[in-house]
Amino acid sequence: MAKFKVVVSDPETGQAQSVEVEGPKAAPIVGLRIGETFDGAVLGLPGYKLLITGGTDKDGFPMRPDVHGGVRKRIILTSGPGFKPRRKGERRRKMVRGNVITEDIVQVNVKIVEKPKKAKKRAKSEKKEKREKKAEESGETEEKEG
Repeated sequence: MAKFKVVVSDPETGQAQSVEVEGPKAAPIVGLRIGETFDGAVLGLPGYKLLITGGTDKDGFPMRPDVHGGVRKRIILTSGPGFKPRRKGERRRKMVRGNVITEDIVQVNVKIVEKPKKAKKRAKSEKKEKREKKAEESGETEEKEG
């Protein structure tokens, strides 16, 4: 049985939330690759389109988009994910995971690419309300000072 912790990031707000998926609900995610999109209904987010950006396996090794398959390999790296060089030109052989989601993957990182139309309208109206509140507050403070 596959069990994933899916971290859903929203690039507009900069916030992330974690969703745990296991059993038959996790089956549609198995076999997908980094860079593919899927429907958010799998995670309980109907109307959302999600893009897979990475993840880690059960031992904490990061997934890399340039390593094909669901295998774990030792490769020479010059930059991340999986390696942060300390000196210019430094290379190191590190263990990383391939770009395919298998049952060994524990965490999957995704970002929202497309929101449902209702949520977009709601977000715009919320922003408008915040602006109005700020205007009212600034108007109240000016009156008190004056």
